[in-house]
Amino acid sequence: MKTTPQQTRQHIIDSGYSLIASKGFSNVGLAQILKFADVPKGSFYHYFKSKEQFGEEIITDYFKNYLHSIDTLFAVNNGSGLERLMSYWLRWQQTQSDACVDQKCLVVKLSAEVADLSESMRLALDKGSSAVIARLADCIESGIEDGSIPSLNAAHTAEALYQMWLGASLRNKLSRDPNVIERVLLMTKALLANPVSSLK
Repeated sequence: MKTTPQQTRQHIIDSGYSLIASKGFSNVGLAQILKFADVPKGSFYHYFKSKEQFGEEIITDYFKNYLHSIDTLFAVNNGSGLERLMSYWLRWQQTQSDACVDQKCLVVKLSAEVADLSESMRLALDKGSSAVIARLADCIESGIEDGSIPSLNAAHTAEALYQMWLGASLRNKLSRDPNVIERVLLMTKALLANPVSSLK
């Protein structure tokens, strides 16, 4: 069956996605991407004007799928606000405690690498992360409304928790110690049970 241009474009993105998530952006050359995707160089430049733009598209595609999965997880029929929020952190723990493979650590892997390397990729990462934080804040607000989470500043708490987990995931990559993620999970539970004054 003949593939459509959109399918070919998505196939190149998916192929680069796997390579860059496992090896990093700078360590993956265009030749590797073309070989892995099994497409000619002309096909790549038909869809992407540069490797940098390709990286931006990978990040955008990643967040599109990631945000969809969050929306599914945070659906109101999946329990209280606290239960839905903790399901998210438990899923994060599960994906980050193992060796970093495929797209599990894409944001952790690329954030430090491309922040000073590519402005467009930095902005794509920042936009996606901000969207994640906004959804976390909405879930916290829902928990406050249903009484499962104490009264606090939802936006500040969501940002603090996301930053805490992102930092812990980076630390976990350095130490290869799954207890790093376990400790941040315990801190998250404690923070949501007894918020500090600055988060109220």
